[in-house]
Amino acid sequence: MPQTLSAPAHSEIVIKKSRFIGCVQPMADRASAQAAVDALWKQHPGAAHICWALLAGGQSAAVDDGEPGGTAGRPMLDVLRHQDLEGVLATVVRYFGGVKLGAGGLVRAYTDTIAQALLTADKVVLQRMRTLECEVPYALEGVLRREIEAARAELLQVTHGAQVVLRLRLAESAADAFSQRANDAAQGRIGWHAVRD
Repeated sequence: MPQTLSAPAHSEIVIKKSRFIGCVQPMADRASAQAAVDALWKQHPGAAHICWALLAGGQSAAVDDGEPGGTAGRPMLDVLRHQDLEGVLATVVRYFGGVKLGAGGLVRAYTDTIAQALLTADKVVLQRMRTLECEVPYALEGVLRREIEAARAELLQVTHGAQVVLRLRLAESAADAFSQRANDAAQGRIGWHAVRD
């Protein structure tokens, strides 16, 4: 089951005088990842390379930043995939120590740096969510609110007009069963609409 991280986690290793500073953190998209990498360059202006990998659905990326092709970004991305992570950015800041590591040495250095950061990372299971909306008579608002609370769904919005419109979010895996239970409790008088976030 895919997981993400609840907070950033860091590591640092030194190999043949080169310093590798790693970070893994939750990240939603490529634009946010690029902004995080840009911030790292400001923090580490003397770094030789800042390589990174993003695993975020269709916005994934693997960047070697001047290291020999395939020795940094792709191996880091493979570590994220192997751990079944999603929505995670891995970065490694490298300060060159004067000794070349060779392609194999670079791959090991970058993967080890990310793997060590992941050892201390707090992982959380990713759950796909669904947003639902319904319109009910005022008499059924209380019934529906109790069902929402029992299902531990998040009530996003309530609008009182000619009828009561309720918008809520819950785990996609529980949405169909919840809709059926709520409809049964309201004697079939609820019409649900899926809402795109």
